[in-house]
Amino acid sequence: MTKKERTERIMDYFHAQQPEITTELEFGTVFQLLCAVVLSAQCTDKRVNSVTPGLFSEYPDAYAMAKAEPEDILRHISSVSYPNAKASHLVSMARKIVGDFGGEVPQTLDSLTSLPGVGRKTANVMLAVAFNKAAMPVDTHVFRVSHRLQLVTKSADTPEKVERQLVKLIPSDILSRAHHWLLLHGRYVCTSRKAHCEKCDIAQYCPSAKKP
Repeated sequence: MTKKERTERIMDYFHAQQPEITTELEFGTVFQLLCAVVLSAQCTDKRVNSVTPGLFSEYPDAYAMAKAEPEDILRHISSVSYPNAKASHLVSMARKIVGDFGGEVPQTLDSLTSLPGVGRKTANVMLAVAFNKAAMPVDTHVFRVSHRLQLVTKSADTPEKVERQLVKLIPSDILSRAHHWLLLHGRYVCTSRKAHCEKCDIAQYCPSAKKP
């Protein structure tokens, strides 16, 4: 089976199981999604979802958050990973959005990555989820699963290299959904500690699967 054929079968399976899929982060606006994604770095979505209701009730938009100080934000997010750095990033990010973008979250990769605390992965999440653009954010789950399924080559040893290979391999009309499919598969089935091949419905297509 060629890589293209394997990819098509895997994507067909995911599409049949979850034709419509999006992030597990909870948010009400594009700005709130951006904040949640920044908070989610090296932190579970469950933990982020536990702190954002209080944060967003007090700072619902960029204008409100731009007036805050990092210590004000820290009160709400102290239980997430790296809370001090993230509190500082959120305030600086909000101020730049207000000052440079009229209070609206920008919609290009370059503009998004110009924001404090926003890297390529976060920017791609915003393009995919908030703006419905073809994008492939690569986190640790997508990176791991892509390699185990051999959708990418061994030389794809950075998230950006994995992203570029997946963008060429997966049709653009399902690219953003494919990100979620691979991410959730890595989060719940093909986990970092152990690949649960015995309960994986795509193990038959996986060159790395443990055969019975």
